[in-house]
Amino acid sequence: MAVTDEAILRIKGMILRGELTPGSRLPPEKELSERLGLSRSSMREAVKALEVIRVLDVRRGDGTYVTSLEPRLLLEAMSFVVDLHADASILELFAVRRILERAAAGMAAVRVGEAELERLRSLLGAVDRSTDVEGLVAHDLEFHGAIADAAGNSYLATLLGSLSTETVRARIWRGLTQEDAVERTLAEHRGILDALAQHDVELAQALVTAHVSGVEQWLRAWSVTVDSPDPEPDSDDEPPSPDEPDPAVS
Repeated sequence: MAVTDEAILRIKGMILRGELTPGSRLPPEKELSERLGLSRSSMREAVKALEVIRVLDVRRGDGTYVTSLEPRLLLEAMSFVVDLHADASILELFAVRRILERAAAGMAAVRVGEAELERLRSLLGAVDRSTDVEGLVAHDLEFHGAIADAAGNSYLATLLGSLSTETVRARIWRGLTQEDAVERTLAEHRGILDALAQHDVELAQALVTAHVSGVEQWLRAWSVTVDSPDPEPDSDDEPPSPDEPDPAVS
């Protein structure tokens, strides 16, 4: 094991044992390196690595602190990784999202309260057929985010948020190539909201799964289309959309 990796594990161990808690300040570099029996250079590299993944917060002139260790911080790296994925792997991300959205919907159906339901109703009431694609995408992200929040699991909500934000481009493309995208999306969202209001776990899960699967199927068809050889390519045109009707934005 590399010395830097060993230093990272030692600091991690201090956090797990409660020697370092969220918001606490690490001992000075010299003291910490002597305490752990490691060189100052390896300790310095370990701190840099843990700062990147938001476990530590280095404040110049003040010291190094343990962050809040909240999910939104620790899972920020997920968003960065997803950003690097090309269209070829977006289907795998959607498959993961489909599984997580189903879980979130089931959990939300059990524990959702009137405040959460009112938030979802408000989001639905803020859009209509005249809403542009960007507005619809913003609504969709908020709507699914509200369901994830209602599930009561911050790690699940953060994971879903990381996956959903990186599907915006696909959603916009889907919205631009389909008629009545707003109407279809709102109809599906209303169905999901009704199932949540009735605390119907199975129905909420089924509707959310179908909702996310719709755009996943479209993306699969779109990938086949753009990967097929085009005898007369037109560099000025966008990739053609599949012949079969597209699902609603999800």
